[in-house]
Amino acid sequence: MTGTATRYLYLARHGEALPDESALSQAGRQQATLLGRRLQDVPFTAVHHGPLPRAAQTARLIHDHLKNVPLLVSDVAGDYVPYVPPRNELPPESADYYLRFLADTNDDERKQGAALALQALDLFTGPVAGEADRHELVVTHSFLVAWLVRDAMHAPKWRWLGLNHGNAALTVIRYAPDRAASVLVSNDMRHLPAELRWTGFPPEEHI
Repeated sequence: MTGTATRYLYLARHGEALPDESALSQAGRQQATLLGRRLQDVPFTAVHHGPLPRAAQTARLIHDHLKNVPLLVSDVAGDYVPYVPPRNELPPESADYYLRFLADTNDDERKQGAALALQALDLFTGPVAGEADRHELVVTHSFLVAWLVRDAMHAPKWRWLGLNHGNAALTVIRYAPDRAASVLVSNDMRHLPAELRWTGFPPEEHI
């Protein structure tokens, strides 16, 4: 009988991008390289990444430090709005703020994002079949990291909003059999020197 093993899901936001988002900035390339060095001894079975240049380039720079690991591009790891809540799901004091933030998301984007978000839960979360633990890396964007952290914490679907993640920051979620998911590490930037931390955050949120 096939057993069930633990999945360790490593989530990384892409490195800092140029203003036009056509590629990584010099700082973003450094961030990705340093994250790759940090992860070089993790026994990954796969590295997934979104199709946009900033995610793809980050994944390749990380992948340069790994050995014999498949590099897989996927729309499921892309940049999309995973869930747009109705007003009555939001706290009254913050509903206007969040709805303004999401106002430019059109109907097609909402439908596509919701479908991809469900696929992400199917593809990336939960224990795995077999006897061996699995380590997977997803190089993606802030919204998907927030969506998966929210799910791991059994928080309401709207609560992906307000969860921010720095460029090349690392989050790790453990999905063990017969246990609730555990967020082991969140928004961890210890592999980055001080001058490369907190990019991707508004200045007032830098710590």
